[in-house]
Amino acid sequence: MLFNSLQFILFFIVVTLAYFSLKWQGRWVLLLLASCYFYMVFQPVYILILLLTIVIDYIAGLLIERTEGQTRRWLLILSLISNLGILAFFKYLGFLTENIAGLFNVLHLPELADQITYVIDRVFVKVLHVFGQSGISSFKDNATSILPIGLSFHTFQAMSYTIEVYRGNQKAERHFGIYALYVMFYPQLVAGPIERPQNVLHQYHTFFPYDFENVKAGLMQMAFGLFKKVVIADRLVMMVDPAFNNPDQHNGLTLLVATFFFTFQIYCDFSAYSDIAIGAARVMGFTLMENFRTPYIARSITDFWRRWHISLSTWFRDYLYIPLGGNRKGEARRNLNQLTVFLASGLWHGANWTYVIWGGLHGVYQVGAGLRDKYLKRQGIELPEQNRLYQTLQLLLTFGLVMLTWVFFRARSVGDAFLILGRIGTLSFRDTVSTPLNATEMGFSIFLIAFLMIKEYYYLYIPTRNTVRFYVLFTLIMLVSYLFGVFSSNQFIYFQF
Repeated sequence: MLFNSLQFILFFIVVTLAYFSLKWQGRWVLLLLASCYFYMVFQPVYILILLLTIVIDYIAGLLIERTEGQTRRWLLILSLISNLGILAFFKYLGFLTENIAGLFNVLHLPELADQITYVIDRVFVKVLHVFGQSGISSFKDNATSILPIGLSFHTFQAMSYTIEVYRGNQKAERHFGIYALYVMFYPQLVAGPIERPQNVLHQYHTFFPYDFENVKAGLMQMAFGLFKKVVIADRLVMMVDPAFNNPDQHNGLTLLVATFFFTFQIYCDFSAYSDIAIGAARVMGFTLMENFRTPYIARSITDFWRRWHISLSTWFRDYLYIPLGGNRKGEARRNLNQLTVFLASGLWHGANWTYVIWGGLHGVYQVGAGLRDKYLKRQGIELPEQNRLYQTLQLLLTFGLVMLTWVFFRARSVGDAFLILGRIGTLSFRDTVSTPLNATEMGFSIFLIAFLMIKEYYYLYIPTRNTVRFYVLFTLIMLVSYLFGVFSSNQFIYFQF
């Protein structure tokens, strides 16, 4: 069910009103059933996959807490394998098979490549038939429509539970319904934030009384999230998609403008979902973690990742970077760990080399910054960190480096990405006079981007304590969002992950 749809608005109103009319014993049941319905609107049969992982991890958590020694470790490993195995099968099997086959073809073993592809293909099709995908005849058909919605998100959230129980930071949840709700809570089920059990499990045991201040703040955050999605992101996509879908038909300036607009489209689209999720939860009294914190005012790549998709970046920090050794085993190992984490982050976003390169570039940025800092320290050079001009240059450089990586993230192939970068790099004066860009459309889009950046840079917010002002502003934002196509139901980008 899309947040930017009439169906969700009606769903949210009914569920929220019913939630506040029930006692705690009825609330968790309502939210669990509502979450099941919310998910099944997308792909009904894939609820079985969620149920399977929930049962496995629920039992694993109880057993891990009760056992000691190597048995606990093996239980954790089995739980992680089951989660990652399901994710790998649905999201990466086609990608891995095609690359393995390609490798054997390079080694001049085409028959072996065909045999491997055929065997994996048959297994893939048979499993999908079990889940009602009878129309699929090959893993090559494994497009976004086949990938269970939000699989990457709720897989990582489920894994964080068993890992924290293993580490002793979280007690195993005895209440099966509450644990199921931890995985399936509808606001953040399909696109995050990716929560930790310490933050939310105890909240599902809590009775939150009706609080009008929470309701106003939550609704306002939802409204601004909707505004970012349908007014800004969905407007920018109209200029982004034609350029990136057919880059060979556009010159350097058009592709540069499209890349600039995509930089804000992806932020508004990504953060909008988090805003609506966090706001919807807050209306009912729940507190979800912050997921985006004005990332485009970052003055370094490290700072950018402290602000961008915080729940995912901290997940990789806590459950991959630190277990690999973090920065505790010397500079070379730290650099390798950073590259590994960012390559894994790229692969998490999608089964395509474009995503891997996107993550790898961020890893190279991080390693390069560390080497630069070490060199400057050895030379005794101090940078003018308090100088406003220097800070501005840092911000612009960081923004430019991030914008460059978004080319790979959005491009349909590695070849398209290099074509786009090549044309941008050879941009000429002739491009500026021959580009068929709509000045009015561009001007309004830039105005919306400027409004967004000013609001975020100065941490502007809409006060909700004045009830009349709240009603007026909330109604105005919703009306504008409606006029810009709130019921056109354009998918959120994150639904492909």
